[in-house]
This record gives sequence, C-alpha cells and structure tokens, in this order.
Amino acid sequence: MKKIPFITQQQAKELTKKYPTPFHLYDEKGIRENARKVKQAFSWNKGFKEYFAVKATPNPVLLQILKEEGCGADCSSYTELLLSEAVGVTGSDIMFSSNMTPAEDYVLAKKLGAIINLDDITHIDFLEKVAGIPETICCRFNPGGLFQINNDIMDTPGESKYGFTREQMTEGFLKLKQKGVKHFGIHAFLASNTVANEYYPELAKILFQTAVELKQETGADIRFINLSGGVGVPYRPDQQPNDIMAIGEGVRKVYEQILVPAGMGDVAIFTEMGRFMLAPYGCLVATAIHEKHTYKEYIGLDACAANLMRPAMYGAYHHITVLGKENNECNYKYDVVGGLCENNDKFAIDRMLPKIDMGDILVIHDAGAHGFSMGYNYNGKLRSAEVLLKEDGTSQLIRRAETPQDYFATFDFMNLFQK
Repeated sequence: MKKIPFITQQQAKELTKKYPTPFHLYDEKGIRENARKVKQAFSWNKGFKEYFAVKATPNPVLLQILKEEGCGADCSSYTELLLSEAVGVTGSDIMFSSNMTPAEDYVLAKKLGAIINLDDITHIDFLEKVAGIPETICCRFNPGGLFQINNDIMDTPGESKYGFTREQMTEGFLKLKQKGVKHFGIHAFLASNTVANEYYPELAKILFQTAVELKQETGADIRFINLSGGVGVPYRPDQQPNDIMAIGEGVRKVYEQILVPAGMGDVAIFTEMGRFMLAPYGCLVATAIHEKHTYKEYIGLDACAANLMRPAMYGAYHHITVLGKENNECNYKYDVVGGLCENNDKFAIDRMLPKIDMGDILVIHDAGAHGFSMGYNYNGKLRSAEVLLKEDGTSQLIRRAETPQDYFATFDFMNLFQK
C-alpha cells in the first residue's frame, strides 16, 4: 500500500532550489477543497461553523485561507488569540478553549469578544474577577468513564484533565445565569484521532441529550453545541479514511431525533477540527544525507524530531515516499532517523522502502497538523521553513527558516552571535 504525495519529484527539485530542506510544505488546493467539503457536510445546520484548531498549524497565511473558506479560529492561548486577531478573526469567530488559563488570556479573549469555553467550574469566579462574565458563554463537559463505539474503547474521558462533571454542568449553568449569562454553549472532546464515521454522531448523541436535560433543569438558552475535534486522518495507507459527508449526515439524524422534538431545532453545530482540516495537506520534505550500516540499516535525514516529533513522542506512523522511486519495489528495511542526540529520533523503524541513495528527496506524509507546531530547539536545532504550494502551481514562503540569530535573540547579557 502507498500514499500519493501532492508533489512530484520534479516539483520537489524546483522547490529545493529556492528552499533548502528540510521544510514543511502545504497544499492550498487540497486545503480549500477539504474546507468546502466540511461546510457542505454540515450545510443542513443553519448556524454551522468550523473553528479551525490554531494549535494544529499556527500560520497566519493558512489561517487566512481558512478564513476565506468561512472558518473561525479555535484558540487555546494568548498568542493564538493575537495570531487570530492579526488575520482579522475576532468576536464570535473565535472560540477560546483553554485550561489552567492565565488571567491575561481571559482578559484578551473577553476584549476580542471571543466565545469563552470554560474548562472548570472554579473558572466562573476566576473569569468574573479578572475579566467579567460575558452574556454568551460555553462550558466543557466531561462525562467521565470510558467512551465506546460498538463496544470498542475509543478513549478514557475519566482520565482526562478537561471539563466539568455532569453535576457541575447543572451547577455551573445555574451559577452563570445568576451572574447574567443569557446564552449558553456546550463543548466536549472525548477521543483523539478517530478514524470512524460513528465518532461525531455518538458524541453528538451524548451532547444533545445533555443539552436537553440542562435546558429542562436550568432553563438555559442553549444556542450552540460544539463537537470539538477528534475526527482523524488515515496516517497508514491501509486505513479507511473518514467520510465527512457520512459524518455530517450521522450528526443530522441524531439532531432530528433528540434536539428537534425538544424544541431545540435552532441550535447551531460547531466543530474544532485541526487534524482533519490540514494534516493530509501538509508534508515534511527532507533529504537523505547519511547512511549507516551497523546492527541495522539506517538512513539519516537533514530533518529530525525537532521538525516532526509525533513519531518520537507517540510512536506515531507517518508514511514515507521516496520521490522518483514511487513505483520501485520496497525491498530494503530501514530505520529513517534524524540527527538529535536521542535514540527515539526516528521517523520510521524497520520500514520497507525502495533503495535510498544519498541526495534522494523524501516526503513524510500527513504532517500538516501538529507537525511544525510541535517543533522545538533541542540540541540547538533550528526550526524549518514553511512553504505554500499555491493553487496555480507557484510557491510562497510563508515562514522563513530560523537562523542562529533567532536562537540567540532572547539572550540579552552579551552579543553571542554577530556578523
């Protein structure tokens, strides 16, 4: 099984003349087409909005593209709020979903008019003290226990640090009403990176039923229900991808079954997808620069876990294509590694690939979300550039590569690096 990259070997060679590897590359055409499909899948809901999870890929050019396609921004920090404001995403187009939130974050979110999603009941008094309580607010629900689909355990919400308990939701809504809140939302995130069309409908069923109960118990005016993220992508080529049209239809059916009979047929549906929106439309482009023959066969890249840490952090699978050798037999077993002083700095372990020669360009797939954004500077490694492959086939540098000057910029006791 194989995945087909969105660039050819010839395109990659042209790009590397302008942008030295490693760099992250994004496919504008794919991003726009996918965003339109998501919008279409939920077009049955008048108030639907996708709030792109900025944490997944915090680049203003990409946020602007998604804004043009009707998406808002799901922010989780002060800096992400600033980034959204910079591209003109403000007010109710921002969903501020945070936890253990500093006071200054709430102050800025309130100033921008963002919808604030409270993660804990104790944050009600905290928010009131530092920024004031807005008229519209959201609360994050954690039902606890296990989350299952067809008897398969998808995740364990009871082990998660996020959200209100069921009892706290009722208590919190009543308390917020007393403090002047007029409109409410409910939010939950119960499983990560699901490749199952049933996830959103099952989550929706829980949230819709909870919404009906909360309206009955508190009289709250519930205006929206946020299904958050968790809709995943098929990192492995043999996985079946999610069908967003089937997912949207599954949510619609549950909506008609639960909310409409309860007189809540005007409730808006929100989503906060990062991975589904961007992961397949970004890749890490790297060059093979070393080979090593010891107890195993190693291919060393000019990229490392500082550029894409999911394999090192989670043991996550990312498919690899050797450009120009897509149709060659995969009869060599390699560990594909980076140059960090850490033995988990491996993009692939015992991966069957075509014979790799020095100078070959490799594409590491599905790095468009939680790829660049999770990078770091361990070993003094510098973060790579980000490049956009535009719809017309041209390219645009949307973030330059870091330099040693950038690395030293926060030292103020002496000039460490000057030329």
